[in-house]
Amino acid sequence: MSDLKILSVVGARPQFIKAFPVSAALRREHDEVLVHTGQHYDESLSGVFFDELDIPKPDYNLGVGSGPHAVQTAEMMHRLDAVVADEDPDVVLVYGDTNSTLAAALVASKRDPLLAHVEAGLRSHNWEMPEEVNRVLTDHCSDLLFAPSESAALTLESEGIHDGVYVTGDVQYDAILQVRSTARDRSTVLEDMGLRDGEYVLATVHRAANTDDRSRLEAIVSGLADAGRPVVFPVHPRTENALHEAGLWEQVTTNENILLVDPVGYLDFVRLLDGAERVATDSGGVQKEAFYLDKRCVTLRGETEWVETVDAGWNTLVGADAVAIRTALQTDDPLPEKPSLYGDGTAAARIEDALSSYDDE
Repeated sequence: MSDLKILSVVGARPQFIKAFPVSAALRREHDEVLVHTGQHYDESLSGVFFDELDIPKPDYNLGVGSGPHAVQTAEMMHRLDAVVADEDPDVVLVYGDTNSTLAAALVASKRDPLLAHVEAGLRSHNWEMPEEVNRVLTDHCSDLLFAPSESAALTLESEGIHDGVYVTGDVQYDAILQVRSTARDRSTVLEDMGLRDGEYVLATVHRAANTDDRSRLEAIVSGLADAGRPVVFPVHPRTENALHEAGLWEQVTTNENILLVDPVGYLDFVRLLDGAERVATDSGGVQKEAFYLDKRCVTLRGETEWVETVDAGWNTLVGADAVAIRTALQTDDPLPEKPSLYGDGTAAARIEDALSSYDDE
């Protein structure tokens, strides 16, 4: 196939970040229509965000907004179906595991376009996570599956998915390599916060399993407070509300080791990550970015989709156990040699090549 019309669907800032190297590769040869479902309304998704990263602005913003999973997914399907009907693309391209991913997958599977899934084959094996349901169902609807690693491809094979699978590497690796040097040149966030490279921990907490459970949130706060280093903590709105509701806000704001800051833009975040001594997070994307930037990662969950980083010794799963968090944040055991797990930073080109050469006859 060549000169395809590709409708790319994203719903949140992390998906735009994953999409920008892919969009750049696709638009050299194909016609891409970029659709933002509006799943997450984020002030940082402004003109500055797109200009900083040279990301094409969405052709459509469906403005679905937040809501219960069923309502949100159904409304996205309703609005996406009209866009797919009007645009009549050859391929619908989706990323990751959000409700936007699943909604677009279901719409495409009931219409003519091929469905292509970036980040196929990832599994946490935790069916209480909505993301696990989304990613599994999307994989089993897809015609083309772009796996970020060999183990992800093996997972697909174990589930009976053999055709249309390509091991491309991880597009987020492409993105972080492109953004790292830009962040070092442009961001002044370390200077603004009075920070120095290698002297602080960067923490992010946003998953509902952690923010909506007071005992888990309290344990995480306790563990971070004993990190042994200053902890820079950009506070997600969900987390700020949860800290207030749990009566933990004062405990966090009065702790001299925790520096609470407002959410930062992507360039500033990459600079903070690049300068951190290590990272504590419950985000799948941040786990990978930490690995790519040679940072020890402490994951505030009991499982991860990125099991290879744990097996390699660069990522430690601590759940919401204050003692385990404290221990992992304070350990100075040497890290093992870092393996190459997710390609060489050319995943976007591999995806474009697979789309261009795929024969669906």
